Amino acid sequence: MNKKDYYEVLGVSRDATESEIKKAYRKLAMKYHPDRNPGDKEAEEKFKEAAEAYEVLRDPEKRQRYDRFGHEGIKGTGFQGFSNIEDIFDAFGDFFSDFGGFGDFFGTSRRRTTRRRTSNRGSDLQVKLALTLEEIASGTVKKIKVRKLVRCGMCNGSGARAGSSLTTCPVCGGTGEMRQVSRSFFGQVVNITTCYNCNGEGSIIKEKCPECKGEGRVRVEKTISVTIPAGVATGNYIPLRGEGNAGLRNGPNGDLIVYIEEKEHPYFERNGDDIIYNLIISFSQAALGDEVEVPTLTGKAKLRIEPGTQSGKILRMRGKGISHLHSHGYGDQLVRISVWTPIDLTPREKELFRELAKSKNSLPPKKNENFFRKVKNAFI
Repeated sequence: MNKKDYYEVLGVSRDATESEIKKAYRKLAMKYHPDRNPGDKEAEEKFKEAAEAYEVLRDPEKRQRYDRFGHEGIKGTGFQGFSNIEDIFDAFGDFFSDFGGFGDFFGTSRRRTTRRRTSNRGSDLQVKLALTLEEIASGTVKKIKVRKLVRCGMCNGSGARAGSSLTTCPVCGGTGEMRQVSRSFFGQVVNITTCYNCNGEGSIIKEKCPECKGEGRVRVEKTISVTIPAGVATGNYIPLRGEGNAGLRNGPNGDLIVYIEEKEHPYFERNGDDIIYNLIISFSQAALGDEVEVPTLTGKAKLRIEPGTQSGKILRMRGKGISHLHSHGYGDQLVRISVWTPIDLTPREKELFRELAKSKNSLPPKKNENFFRKVKNAFI
């Protein structure tokens, strides 16, 4: 399904200021907030849609990529939208509290729930994925095996033995928070910390699940598919949201970060989205010209060697390079010519070269600006 234009979602112009974007988002967030529209799936989708638009347009780098490449450009930033409402509250924190008690209007229970869930968030995982130039050139799908923590199937992630239940934490009364009130020169100060007894969850386990020992998660090996866009390079990374370790007792999952490594190619060098191939030809091929077959990333192709080709000249095969990342078009294949000097000549071959050496055309010019200009241009 095609996504709507972010500027249209927020109802602002493409040259809107940061303040105008923030104001527009606040208006939509108040209108479609889940606490104002309980059970309304359409309002929930509009709330997530507005949050996604705001997340992109408030960030100068993401906004610039979006303006140039549209929704495809955002993929290169690692942002993949919000999968649920809690992700939005985790991302924006106390955004609404800046607007005249808006946060208090909706109460604090959601923020407490978010804080508890965040404290139990699973850790991120990192893996390195080595790719060939052929895979990078046009993109690919790879399967990787990962040892990770997943939700326990026996207790469904609760950490409690089947048939038992959770009890309200007697220390914090189920809030997951400890409040300490003190007085100072400036008045009353309230210090809020996570409850030490329940780790901010608000409840404790009576009987632990024998499978996960109360953690609500177990370690397994999983095979995950990763879609690699064309044009990636060493140092790029692909974040897979929610594919990291499961959180403690139904806490949110961490992410899986896939770091790209480029394998060394047996005969191609990479220069941005161009690839360089070194081609060795003979004296006769350089002097008389020839049509040769050279390897490319997609197979073999014919290449014309013009008569009088000099060593060091670069021949360009357009569109035979690597696809541009998140944009249309391909780089080129650059073929660098090297003329082979023969060795171990037979007496007859030496005789032929001596005869050739007597010809004025076989000798390099001593002073010829036009010739040296042509040779210089061969390297450009």
